[in-house]
Formats: sequence, C-alpha cells, structure tokens
Amino acid sequence: MKNLILKHCNIVDATQAEPRMNQQVLIEDGKIAKISSAPIKGQDCESIDLDGRYLMPGLIDAHVHVTAAQFDLHNDMLPESQISEQAARFMENMLLRGFTSIRDVGGADFGLARAVDSGLIAGPRLFYGGKSLSQTGGHGDFRPVNAHAEGWSVCLCSGSSISRIVDGVSEVRKAVRDEVRKGAYHIKVMAAGGVASPTDRIDNLQFSEEEIQAIVEEARNAGIYVAAHVYTPRGIERCVKLGVRTIEHANLLDEASARAMAEHGAFMVPTLIIYDSLAKDGKAYGIPDASLAKIEQVRSRALESIQLARAHQVRIGFGTDLLGEVGQAAESQEFRLRARVETPLQVLDAATLTNAEIVCRKGLLGVVAEGAYADLLALDVNPLDDITVLSQPEQTLQLIMKGGKIYKDCL
Repeated sequence: MKNLILKHCNIVDATQAEPRMNQQVLIEDGKIAKISSAPIKGQDCESIDLDGRYLMPGLIDAHVHVTAAQFDLHNDMLPESQISEQAARFMENMLLRGFTSIRDVGGADFGLARAVDSGLIAGPRLFYGGKSLSQTGGHGDFRPVNAHAEGWSVCLCSGSSISRIVDGVSEVRKAVRDEVRKGAYHIKVMAAGGVASPTDRIDNLQFSEEEIQAIVEEARNAGIYVAAHVYTPRGIERCVKLGVRTIEHANLLDEASARAMAEHGAFMVPTLIIYDSLAKDGKAYGIPDASLAKIEQVRSRALESIQLARAHQVRIGFGTDLLGEVGQAAESQEFRLRARVETPLQVLDAATLTNAEIVCRKGLLGVVAEGAYADLLALDVNPLDDITVLSQPEQTLQLIMKGGKIYKDCL
C-alpha cells in the first residue's frame, strides 16, 4: 500500500463546528500520520489534490444485521452458504455508501470479519457480536406458533440466522462464554418484545433480572459489553440499572427512562429507517399483519424519543437495523430522517464520534486526526451545512478510503 498525501482539503469532523480549511494530510501505513496547513513532504508518497473538497471521517453504522438475508425474518431458513454470499454483498454496498465501520448486533461472526480483514470481502470494519440472545418466545424466537421445540435442530432453534434461544442463568452464561470464545466484540440481548417476532408484544419484558445480570457479568468478565433491544421505559430503566451499556431503538423513551440512561452513562442507538422500510414494503414481502400493526406503535414515537434523549444529554449513536436486499438499500436514508430533529453536527457526531466510542475505538475511528485510521470520505458539499447530502452517496461521495486503501475515486 502506497503512502499518500491529500492536498487542499477542507477537513470536517464532529470535533469542530467549522471546517479546517486548506489542510494537507499525510497517510502512512493505513493511518493519518500528519495534518498540517503547510505543505507536507513524505518519502515515496503519491499525492492526491482534493482541490478544496471536504474531507470527513468514514461513517459508522452501529446497528446492522448483515446475515439477515431476507426482508422477512419469519422465513429466514436459508443455507449458510447463501447467507454468507448475501452478507458479503451487503457489506460491499455499505462500504460504497461511505460506511467504513459497522457494528453487527445479531448474526455476523469471525468468518465474515476475517474475510474483510484479509481482503476477501471489500467491506467495512466489522465489529460483531455473534448471535443475539433470546428467551423462548422472545424477540429472537422466530418459530411459528405451531412449532414444537423438540422438532427444531439446535443450530437453527430460533428459526433465524441472527439469534439463539437460551433460558435460565446457566444457559445464558454458557451462551455468552461461547460467543466470547468466537471473538464477539459485544453481546446483544433481546430484553423486550419487538416488531418482527411473531409471539410477543412490544411491552413484554424478556429475561429475568438474574439472567440479564449474569449476561452483563460474563460480558464484563471478558472485557466486552452488552447491548439490549428494548423499546419501553420500564424495559429501558431495568436494562441500564442492570449494567447494559447500549440501548437499541428506545422509541418509547420517557422522561424517567431518559434520566436513567443519562445517570448510568448508557448510549442510545436509534434506528429510524427500519420502520419506514417495513411500513412501505413489509406487506409486499410477507411481513405478517401482527408485525405490521406493531410497526406504527413504535414508529410514531421514534423522532420524539431522540428529542427527549437530547434534552437529557443522553449520548446518541446512529444505526439502521435494515433487513434483506430491499431494506439494506435504504441505509443512507437514516440521515434524512435524523435531520428532521437534529442539527447536522449532532447527526455527524452520532454517525462518527459517538459510534466510535460505542465500538470502543475512540480516537481511532470517527475523526480526521493524527493517529486515527485513514478511513476517509471526500465530497464537494460541506455536510455540516446539509447532512442530507450523505443520503445520496452515489452522487455525493467522490472518494472513499478505508485504512488508506481507496475503494472509490471519482475526483
């Protein structure tokens, strides 16, 4: 890999409200070695003149499911080889939308991460958690109502590629240890009811407090953290008090649960675009009526929950949660939705700085700074003037770089 000098850059990241104009950036061994307003000289360097374009950090999507190969999780019993091939395509497309890092919260494993790291797949950095943990009848149990547990194999007992079913303290401890053994960066727990699952309600609490405490303890013992799927105030408060670090969705957040999140330093990861996607295309792709009815229950409060979290200074990340080929294509539209209630700087912070902290890579990801990975995007328009330019990456992103390697160059 050649060392690079990027010339005449206007640097934009969420550490400052205004661009740093006319900068030079030296990239060595996949990292940013130097940033200067004066000309930089380097040995054996190739120069790229950005000619006044805006240079920003690569984006991070903190809630994806790259193995959710189909829109309808109720019918996700596909061969593993097909799921892997589809996951590779999803990740390649994510990278070309400017997402240079992703956090998978149910489904991805060490094999996909290894394929990315080795260059076999041209995809984002992959922070995976293995299969999410669900109780019997929980949000990760996609078996039909008339299915008998004894008729399902151990490896596909949940009826989905993204989750595994565990019940009781000893089983959850063993499951966490197993995901840790396989290299998980975090553990995802289905702590409450959800939209896609056929046999629960949105307001269900799932897993006992003892089970969640055991999951958190095992994760902490391994030096990783727990993310929890949960919508309701009661579920949110319970999770953060038990030590869960990130709350996924949180659409029905209220004042008390927002205060609890702030007090415990928990992150919120909203995923607005999934509800638009399901509402628009769900029926055509076989989403059951019961799930479609639950969509509006959470969709109507999604924007309000972000405003409430901001008011209580909850740290907010950026996620999408999209499913299948149809859903994944809408990933960048999350910027359009978030722009309705947040400033460009807030949205950029969520998708870069805060998400870098969520994946435990503060200072390495989400910034244009010396010592950070050279995960960079270049575009004509300042995203701090209009963050929705990131919702049209095919037109607006002219350079996409990950680790100093260029994946798109339309300069």
